[in-house]
Amino acid sequence: MTEISTTLSDALVIFGTTGDLAYKQIFPALYGLVRDEGLATPIIGVARQGWSLDQLQARVRDSLQHYGGATDTDALGRLMSQLRYVGGDYNDPATFAALRKELGEAQCPLHYLAIPPSMFGVVAGQLAKSGCAGHGRLIIEKPFGHNAQSARQLDHILEQHFPEEQIFRIDHYLGKEPVQNILYTRFANPLFEPLWNRLYVRSIQITMAENFGVQERGRFYDETGAMRDVVQNHLLQVLANLTMDPPSGDDHQSTRDKRADLLKAVRPLDPAHVVRGQYAGYRAVPGVRPNSTVETFVAVKIAIDNWRWAGVPIYIRAGKALSLTAAEVIVEFKRPPRETFGEHVPNSSSHLRMRIGPDVAVGLGVRVKTQGERMVGHDVELMLNEQPGSELPPYQRLLGDAMRGIRDLFTRQDLVDAQWRIVDPVLDNVTPLHTYECGTWGPDEAAELIGTDGPWHDPKPGKAE
Repeated sequence: MTEISTTLSDALVIFGTTGDLAYKQIFPALYGLVRDEGLATPIIGVARQGWSLDQLQARVRDSLQHYGGATDTDALGRLMSQLRYVGGDYNDPATFAALRKELGEAQCPLHYLAIPPSMFGVVAGQLAKSGCAGHGRLIIEKPFGHNAQSARQLDHILEQHFPEEQIFRIDHYLGKEPVQNILYTRFANPLFEPLWNRLYVRSIQITMAENFGVQERGRFYDETGAMRDVVQNHLLQVLANLTMDPPSGDDHQSTRDKRADLLKAVRPLDPAHVVRGQYAGYRAVPGVRPNSTVETFVAVKIAIDNWRWAGVPIYIRAGKALSLTAAEVIVEFKRPPRETFGEHVPNSSSHLRMRIGPDVAVGLGVRVKTQGERMVGHDVELMLNEQPGSELPPYQRLLGDAMRGIRDLFTRQDLVDAQWRIVDPVLDNVTPLHTYECGTWGPDEAAELIGTDGPWHDPKPGKAE
């Protein structure tokens, strides 16, 4: 079921190599690929800053000291020897002439655009004109556009220079082990599939909480907001893994086809079913506009118009400066039409909980009898699986796949179109903005949104915390 080309990338080019994403994610991933998989291709950093190779190497060492845990001196030395650097403006053909020279005899380079989306088209065009594209591949980082229209425009620009099968749209959430585990847990266990539908599921909740603010990302975040930053991409992908139908064959596209079918069945969001919030103090963050109306918290109610999920309420919430950092899924099962023992049993009694991070857990909520003569019980959660977070960083997995031409964990343009179609009606200032205090679970209006389908299941601290 794996889609793979026969050509291994023979060079890796990273645009935006002096940026935050490269520093926190890409450099540690490269170190892991060199150490674990023997990556030995030239790694060429490209950026506007007039750095030297020594400065890039120092930046990589500093990154690994803070984020990579580089204890293998041999792997670190090999990584340093593979680095190259090209500085220049992305609008200047001379920059790409210098890049072509650094590429040497490479015929299938992988170009990673860790740069603002507004520059994707410019760089793709320059790569093609300068001969740097060749038979190479292109990785672009989300967000893929700013709305549905801009996403289609971006796709039109990119496809002029790279065929669809050579474009890798990276959403690192798809590379997370626990997100893949959602699919595996569902389809590898016959216990769950007969219950995984509107007849037995009462509701679904997906929460992605962070206990910190936007930090140094003020300028970026103020152009993005929680809806674009995590709901339109990460959390809709989680929803697709959670609710899609089983892949229908061994064809490498089957899983992505089923994700696409599911997302196309999701009803566009109704402004009446959206709550936006902004934490107190957000407007004082450097780079944030003093009168900003960008949301740092969002909660939405989602409906899926297909036979499996018709009528099942689905709630997604995400936010910054909340009580703790955690991401998890709760599937609540319906109670029987009559409680046999006459108890008042909470709706949340029967559930499946899948923790995505920072630790990984799968728990099944059941009710057991309390010791004594009376036929009464209490709720417990059976831990089916509990472990620390994945040791393989998602960027390492995804970069390695892209180098080998494996596309399974990258999103397609039709999925991107479907995701934008869902959120497009509620982008920007369509709904009111509510202030909430840091360290809470967001504005009170989120509780009103879920109403009798609730309450919200607030994640608990994991063992790693």
